[in-house]
Amino acid sequence: LSLSLQAKMSRPVQAQRLEGIDKNVWVEFVKLAATYSTVNLGQGFPDFPPPDFLKEAFVRTLSGKSHMLHQYTRAFGHPPLVKILAQFYGKLLGRDLDPMTNVMVTVGAYQALFCCFQAFVDEGDEVIIIEPFFDCYETMVKMAGGTPVFVPLRPKAPKDGKLMSSADWQLDPDELASKFNARTKAIVLNSPNNPLGKVFSRGELELIADLCVKHDVLCISDEVYEWLVYDGKEHIRIASLRGMWDRTVIIGSAGKTFSATGWKVGWTVGPNRLLQHLRTVHQNSVYHCATLAQDAVAQGFQRELELYGKPDSYFIQLPKELQRKRDWLIQSLDAVGMKPIVPEGTYFLVADISKFKSDVPDVPDSDEPYDSRFAKWMVKNKGLAAIPLSAFYSEAHKNNYNHFIRFCFAKEEATLKAANDILQKWKQEKMNP
Repeated sequence: LSLSLQAKMSRPVQAQRLEGIDKNVWVEFVKLAATYSTVNLGQGFPDFPPPDFLKEAFVRTLSGKSHMLHQYTRAFGHPPLVKILAQFYGKLLGRDLDPMTNVMVTVGAYQALFCCFQAFVDEGDEVIIIEPFFDCYETMVKMAGGTPVFVPLRPKAPKDGKLMSSADWQLDPDELASKFNARTKAIVLNSPNNPLGKVFSRGELELIADLCVKHDVLCISDEVYEWLVYDGKEHIRIASLRGMWDRTVIIGSAGKTFSATGWKVGWTVGPNRLLQHLRTVHQNSVYHCATLAQDAVAQGFQRELELYGKPDSYFIQLPKELQRKRDWLIQSLDAVGMKPIVPEGTYFLVADISKFKSDVPDVPDSDEPYDSRFAKWMVKNKGLAAIPLSAFYSEAHKNNYNHFIRFCFAKEEATLKAANDILQKWKQEKMNP
């Protein structure tokens, strides 16, 4: 007995690199939404099904004759999937890709990001992150021992009282250039950008590319929303710019591409000299991704390659449908006095909540950003869930952008209608207190 009492550990067990990164906005807000919300426009996933052709592909794979599809496949990607991805991205990038060395399949885009930071970032390396950013970039850089260096997109007020667009949020070229130095190992680019929906223009990408080439810096290009662009905008791949193929890893996701976020199929595309290091991390972490899901996604891409550029293509139909939903939510928010920022891409929309200050008064000396308290109040009192924009900023800049919240519009029409009803009722209450 005395031995077992002594056997209690007294030394710290937590690895130091986890210090201060245990908090996660998604854990907190997903729990709040599950407890209080009647309408969840917070977390980024569609509440509609993937396309029929993809579900049918999964059923075929599951019930087909090949029992080997229930077993391990090639660790770095199921051969049919890497083969079609190499063909597809070869077409998009205008170069011949080798399925075995230029493509690697991952457990969602999330694991692709993890592989990149673990493979490339050393203790003391700096990684430039453009704000606002998907929150895991910062924590993953820190876990790898790197130092995140932040550069914000700065909003410019639109002329003649028009709604602001995500295109109005821009990098300051001098400010961006000032972040590059001898310690800079990589820059993370997310276009279309979550949470703003910004689609970086050719000029903006050329600015980033020139700095990468000049300072010999890698580019981790998170392009999971590549097909979700609106108003005739074009998604330009930075790897296609001069000098960039050799230093860029492209990250993609079947979750966002085919509206199947729970399948967790992602991929990386890039030169073998970069991907070989991702393979080392992959084989020593998850090792392998679900065979059945990879096989079904391969069939989905096969269909899309045959229909490429044709009206029946899902990659053309989905953004059409989402643009309609985007416009509907914009109207809905604008009508009640939340000022939406019109996104050029993704399925997110950021809105300015300044006019609602009277609903949720300021708490003097509170450490918590205003938008975070507002989003918590809104889900508890109105049943509508959204995510505070400050969650997508570094500690230093959180409070500069704390009067915005992010909504997801990749939802069934009934969900968006229910959100509109909540907003309309809220407006009535404000007018007739």
